[in-house]
Amino acid sequence: MSYNISINKAEKSNLDKLDFDNIPLGTSFTDHMFICDYENGEWVSPRIMPMGLIPTHPAAMALHYGQAIFEGMKAYKNTGGEPMLFRPEQNAQRLNKSADRMGMPNVPEELFVEGLKELVSLEHNWIPPQQGSALYLRPFMYADEPFIGMRAATHYKFIIMASPAGPFFSKRIKLWAERQYIRAAHGGTGEAKAAGNYAAAIRPTELAKAKGYDQVLWLDAAEHRYIQEVGTMNIFFKIDGEFITPELDGSVLHGITRASVIDLLRDMDYKVSERKITIDEIKEASANGTLEEAFGTGTAVGIAYIQEIGMDEETIHVSDESPVGLEVNNRLNAIKIGEQDDTFGWMLKTRKELA
Repeated sequence: MSYNISINKAEKSNLDKLDFDNIPLGTSFTDHMFICDYENGEWVSPRIMPMGLIPTHPAAMALHYGQAIFEGMKAYKNTGGEPMLFRPEQNAQRLNKSADRMGMPNVPEELFVEGLKELVSLEHNWIPPQQGSALYLRPFMYADEPFIGMRAATHYKFIIMASPAGPFFSKRIKLWAERQYIRAAHGGTGEAKAAGNYAAAIRPTELAKAKGYDQVLWLDAAEHRYIQEVGTMNIFFKIDGEFITPELDGSVLHGITRASVIDLLRDMDYKVSERKITIDEIKEASANGTLEEAFGTGTAVGIAYIQEIGMDEETIHVSDESPVGLEVNNRLNAIKIGEQDDTFGWMLKTRKELA
């Protein structure tokens, strides 16, 4: 199905105000945003408008009952200067999984992808050229129906906005294994990208940073032993030549970078196991010298190399180097910008004439 997306261009661009060599994290936004409304059981009026404030009723149900979900992805320019999207259909499918869990309507995959193509084509000059930089894309949906009452909303907005982003982590990171607060419980919303999941993570993350750590290593809700995620990332451990990542059990986010890294590792002839793994297993592997490296994976960060894990009164040393993680990261980035053949079929051109 083809969607007729109307475009109302901004009178003046703010691009000249952006220093591409010093991009502030999450505070600079492109000139336009994509918006679509859900009314009477269907998505209507897909449009691109100048970036600006959105009128919201104080009784909008997202503000009171938390029906709000989002995605995170990036656009790149290949070596020929063409704007490229990385596996956008996977983001569309994951958004709809989140929507199902939160009692929200699905966004047609074609609408999701077409909205991205139109917006990225229009804003292609905002894609930073520097290595490790990209145009961060934030598709999100929230209930904007004004109603005070506990039920699924009937009106929603789906919006895509864009923000240029520089490299995320530039150093090896230290994690705090959290034994009091939890990220997700069995049967909860852990595998959904629901706004409330991230709100609940803010306080323990700030406490971890106050202890000198960069991110929280989340453990399971029942026993505080089984590793789930790290910060907003999935996690991989290399133990005795084998890569291990927590299985997708309903409490772990279906990371698109995670899935891509698994494919790359297997393509490089590494064994990858998706299974439960405990913090005690990591502690033992560190002690006996079989813990070779570990890294987190996610859209914002790409791959973040892990140096150590703090837990209670002790420190688990992980590694001072991540040779395989670095190789995977370099290969993944090379595919994204067209320096290496995309044998997996991950990259999608916007297919729009560039102004």
